[in-house]
Amino acid sequence: MLNPSPPKGRGITGLTYKRSTQIIESTATNYEHFTHVRIIIGMVLGISVSRLVVGMAEFLQHPKRKKIYWVHLGWVTYLFITITHFWWYEFALAKIRIWSFGLYFFLICFACLFAFVASLLFPSSMTEYVDYEDYFQSRRRTFYAMFTVLAFVDLADTAIKGADHFHSLGIEYPIQQAIIIVLSIIAIFVPSKIYQATFVAGLLSYKVWWILRIYGVLN
Repeated sequence: MLNPSPPKGRGITGLTYKRSTQIIESTATNYEHFTHVRIIIGMVLGISVSRLVVGMAEFLQHPKRKKIYWVHLGWVTYLFITITHFWWYEFALAKIRIWSFGLYFFLICFACLFAFVASLLFPSSMTEYVDYEDYFQSRRRTFYAMFTVLAFVDLADTAIKGADHFHSLGIEYPIQQAIIIVLSIIAIFVPSKIYQATFVAGLLSYKVWWILRIYGVLN
Protein backbone atom coordinates (compact mmCIF):
# COMPACT_ATOMS: atom_id res chain seq x y z
CA MET A 1 0.00 0.00 0.00
CA LEU A 2 1.36 3.43 -0.96
CA ASN A 3 1.46 5.97 1.83
CA PRO A 4 0.16 9.46 1.05
CA SER A 5 2.77 12.15 0.75
CA PRO A 6 3.64 13.69 4.13
CA PRO A 7 2.43 17.19 4.74
CA LYS A 8 4.91 19.93 4.15
CA GLY A 9 6.52 21.58 7.10
CA ARG A 10 7.91 20.40 10.40
CA GLY A 11 6.91 20.35 14.02
CA ILE A 12 3.60 19.10 15.31
CA THR A 13 2.07 18.51 11.85
CA GLY A 14 4.91 16.26 10.70
CA LEU A 15 4.98 14.40 14.00
CA THR A 16 1.23 13.80 13.83
CA TYR A 17 1.58 12.42 10.31
CA LYS A 18 4.37 10.09 11.39
CA ARG A 19 2.31 8.72 14.30
CA SER A 20 -0.75 8.29 12.10
CA THR A 21 1.29 6.32 9.57
CA GLN A 22 2.66 4.06 12.31
CA ILE A 23 -0.85 3.41 13.64
CA ILE A 24 -2.12 2.50 10.16
CA GLU A 25 0.77 0.13 9.54
CA SER A 26 0.37 -1.46 12.99
CA THR A 27 -3.37 -1.95 12.47
CA ALA A 28 -2.79 -3.62 9.11
CA THR A 29 -0.23 -5.99 10.62
CA ASN A 30 -2.53 -6.87 13.55
CA TYR A 31 -5.37 -7.65 11.16
CA GLU A 32 -3.10 -9.97 9.17
CA HIS A 33 -2.26 -11.83 12.39
CA PHE A 34 -5.94 -12.01 13.30
CA THR A 35 -6.85 -13.40 9.87
CA HIS A 36 -4.14 -16.04 10.13
CA VAL A 37 -5.40 -17.20 13.53
CA ARG A 38 -9.02 -17.26 12.37
CA ILE A 39 -8.14 -19.56 9.49
CA ILE A 40 -6.57 -22.13 11.83
CA ILE A 41 -9.47 -21.90 14.29
CA GLY A 42 -11.92 -22.29 11.41
CA MET A 43 -10.23 -25.51 10.33
CA VAL A 44 -10.59 -27.00 13.82
CA LEU A 45 -14.20 -25.88 14.16
CA GLY A 46 -14.92 -27.37 10.75
CA ILE A 47 -14.06 -30.80 12.18
CA SER A 48 -16.63 -30.28 14.96
CA VAL A 49 -19.40 -29.18 12.61
CA SER A 50 -18.61 -32.03 10.23
CA ARG A 51 -18.93 -34.55 13.07
CA LEU A 52 -22.33 -33.18 14.05
CA VAL A 53 -23.65 -33.01 10.48
CA VAL A 54 -22.51 -36.55 9.63
CA GLY A 55 -24.00 -37.84 12.87
CA MET A 56 -27.33 -36.16 12.19
CA ALA A 57 -27.33 -37.49 8.63
CA GLU A 58 -27.19 -41.03 9.99
CA PHE A 59 -30.61 -40.53 11.59
CA LEU A 60 -31.97 -39.91 8.11
CA GLN A 61 -30.00 -42.76 6.55
CA HIS A 62 -30.91 -45.36 9.17
CA PRO A 63 -34.10 -44.19 10.96
CA LYS A 64 -34.88 -47.67 12.31
CA ARG A 65 -31.40 -48.55 13.43
CA LYS A 66 -30.49 -45.07 14.73
CA LYS A 67 -33.16 -44.23 17.29
CA ILE A 68 -33.36 -40.58 18.30
CA TYR A 69 -32.97 -39.68 21.96
CA TRP A 70 -34.38 -36.22 22.52
CA VAL A 71 -31.97 -35.14 25.28
CA HIS A 72 -29.06 -36.18 23.08
CA LEU A 73 -30.58 -34.40 20.08
CA GLY A 74 -31.08 -31.28 22.18
CA TRP A 75 -27.40 -31.15 23.08
CA VAL A 76 -26.43 -31.76 19.46
CA THR A 77 -28.54 -28.77 18.45
CA TYR A 78 -27.15 -26.67 21.28
CA LEU A 79 -23.55 -27.49 20.39
CA PHE A 80 -24.12 -26.70 16.72
CA ILE A 81 -25.59 -23.29 17.61
CA THR A 82 -22.78 -22.66 20.11
CA ILE A 83 -20.06 -23.44 17.56
CA THR A 84 -21.75 -21.17 15.01
CA HIS A 85 -22.03 -18.47 17.65
CA PHE A 86 -18.39 -18.93 18.67
CA TRP A 87 -17.20 -18.39 15.11
CA TRP A 88 -19.45 -15.32 14.84
CA TYR A 89 -18.34 -13.53 18.00
CA GLU A 90 -14.64 -14.43 17.65
CA PHE A 91 -14.48 -11.51 15.24
CA ALA A 92 -13.99 -9.47 18.42
CA LEU A 93 -10.44 -10.87 18.46
CA ALA A 94 -9.66 -8.14 15.94
CA LYS A 95 -9.48 -5.84 18.97
CA ILE A 96 -6.35 -7.60 20.19
CA ARG A 97 -3.27 -5.57 19.20
CA ILE A 98 -0.50 -7.92 20.33
CA TRP A 99 -0.63 -11.65 19.60
CA SER A 100 1.44 -14.15 21.54
CA PHE A 101 1.93 -17.87 21.05
CA GLY A 102 0.24 -18.47 24.41
CA LEU A 103 -2.91 -16.68 23.27
CA TYR A 104 -2.83 -18.48 19.93
CA PHE A 105 -2.42 -21.85 21.68
CA PHE A 106 -5.28 -21.06 24.08
CA LEU A 107 -7.67 -20.34 21.21
CA ILE A 108 -6.69 -23.51 19.37
CA CYS A 109 -7.31 -25.54 22.55
CA PHE A 110 -10.67 -23.81 22.99
CA ALA A 111 -11.67 -24.78 19.45
CA CYS A 112 -10.46 -28.35 20.08
CA LEU A 113 -12.81 -28.60 23.08
CA PHE A 114 -15.74 -28.30 20.69
CA ALA A 115 -14.31 -31.16 18.64
CA PHE A 116 -14.00 -33.32 21.76
CA VAL A 117 -17.60 -32.62 22.82
CA ALA A 118 -18.84 -33.30 19.27
CA SER A 119 -17.03 -36.66 19.30
CA LEU A 120 -18.70 -37.47 22.62
CA LEU A 121 -22.11 -36.84 21.11
CA PHE A 122 -21.38 -38.97 18.06
CA PRO A 123 -18.89 -41.75 18.88
CA SER A 124 -17.08 -43.66 16.15
CA SER A 125 -18.79 -46.90 17.21
CA MET A 126 -22.11 -47.74 18.91
CA THR A 127 -21.66 -51.53 19.06
CA GLU A 128 -21.39 -51.53 22.86
CA TYR A 129 -24.67 -49.68 23.37
CA VAL A 130 -28.33 -50.37 22.69
CA ASP A 131 -29.13 -46.87 21.39
CA TYR A 132 -28.19 -43.23 21.85
CA GLU A 133 -30.08 -43.01 25.12
CA ASP A 134 -28.05 -45.87 26.54
CA TYR A 135 -24.84 -44.35 25.18
CA PHE A 136 -25.50 -40.79 26.36
CA GLN A 137 -26.46 -41.83 29.88
CA SER A 138 -23.38 -44.03 30.16
CA ARG A 139 -21.17 -41.07 29.14
CA ARG A 140 -23.23 -38.49 31.04
CA ARG A 141 -20.56 -37.54 33.56
CA THR A 142 -17.86 -37.09 30.94
CA PHE A 143 -20.12 -34.98 28.75
CA TYR A 144 -21.23 -32.60 31.49
CA ALA A 145 -17.69 -32.36 32.83
CA MET A 146 -16.52 -31.25 29.39
CA PHE A 147 -19.44 -28.86 29.22
CA THR A 148 -18.36 -27.33 32.54
CA VAL A 149 -14.84 -26.84 31.20
CA LEU A 150 -16.26 -25.12 28.12
CA ALA A 151 -18.07 -22.60 30.32
CA PHE A 152 -14.89 -21.77 32.26
CA VAL A 153 -12.84 -21.40 29.08
CA ASP A 154 -15.54 -19.21 27.55
CA LEU A 155 -15.13 -16.80 30.46
CA ALA A 156 -11.38 -16.67 29.86
CA ASP A 157 -11.87 -16.21 26.12
CA THR A 158 -14.18 -13.24 26.72
CA ALA A 159 -11.72 -11.71 29.19
CA ILE A 160 -8.78 -11.78 26.75
CA LYS A 161 -10.74 -9.59 24.35
CA GLY A 162 -10.35 -6.79 26.88
CA ALA A 163 -12.14 -5.34 29.87
CA ASP A 164 -14.28 -3.08 27.69
CA HIS A 165 -15.58 -6.04 25.72
CA PHE A 166 -16.23 -8.08 28.87
CA HIS A 167 -18.11 -5.24 30.57
CA SER A 168 -20.10 -4.52 27.39
CA LEU A 169 -21.92 -7.83 27.93
CA GLY A 170 -23.16 -6.63 31.31
CA ILE A 171 -23.51 -8.50 34.57
CA GLU A 172 -25.78 -11.00 32.83
CA TYR A 173 -22.88 -12.74 31.11
CA PRO A 174 -20.84 -13.84 34.19
CA ILE A 175 -24.08 -14.78 35.98
CA GLN A 176 -25.12 -16.78 32.94
CA GLN A 177 -21.85 -18.70 32.85
CA ALA A 178 -21.93 -19.31 36.61
CA ILE A 179 -25.43 -20.80 36.34
CA ILE A 180 -24.37 -23.02 33.44
CA ILE A 181 -21.40 -24.28 35.46
CA VAL A 182 -23.55 -25.05 38.52
CA LEU A 183 -26.27 -26.79 36.50
CA SER A 184 -23.67 -28.83 34.61
CA ILE A 185 -22.02 -29.97 37.84
CA ILE A 186 -25.45 -30.99 39.19
CA ALA A 187 -26.04 -33.01 35.99
CA ILE A 188 -22.78 -34.88 36.61
CA PHE A 189 -24.06 -36.24 39.92
CA VAL A 190 -27.83 -36.32 39.32
CA PRO A 191 -28.83 -39.00 36.78
CA SER A 192 -32.42 -37.73 36.44
CA LYS A 193 -33.49 -37.75 32.80
CA ILE A 194 -36.19 -35.20 33.55
CA TYR A 195 -33.58 -32.82 34.95
CA GLN A 196 -31.38 -33.27 31.88
CA ALA A 197 -34.30 -32.68 29.51
CA THR A 198 -35.31 -29.53 31.38
CA PHE A 199 -31.69 -28.35 31.46
CA VAL A 200 -31.09 -28.67 27.72
CA ALA A 201 -34.51 -27.28 26.75
CA GLY A 202 -34.11 -24.22 28.98
CA LEU A 203 -30.51 -23.58 27.98
CA LEU A 204 -31.26 -24.00 24.27
CA SER A 205 -34.12 -21.49 24.45
CA TYR A 206 -32.00 -19.00 26.39
CA LYS A 207 -29.06 -19.41 24.00
CA VAL A 208 -31.16 -18.51 20.96
CA TRP A 209 -32.65 -15.52 22.78
CA TRP A 210 -29.19 -14.37 23.96
CA ILE A 211 -27.69 -14.55 20.45
CA LEU A 212 -30.55 -12.68 18.79
CA ARG A 213 -30.56 -10.03 21.50
CA ILE A 214 -26.81 -9.40 21.88
CA TYR A 215 -25.18 -10.69 18.70
CA GLY A 216 -27.88 -10.11 16.09
CA VAL A 217 -25.63 -7.76 14.14
CA LEU A 218 -21.85 -8.05 13.84
CA ASN A 219 -20.25 -4.79 14.89
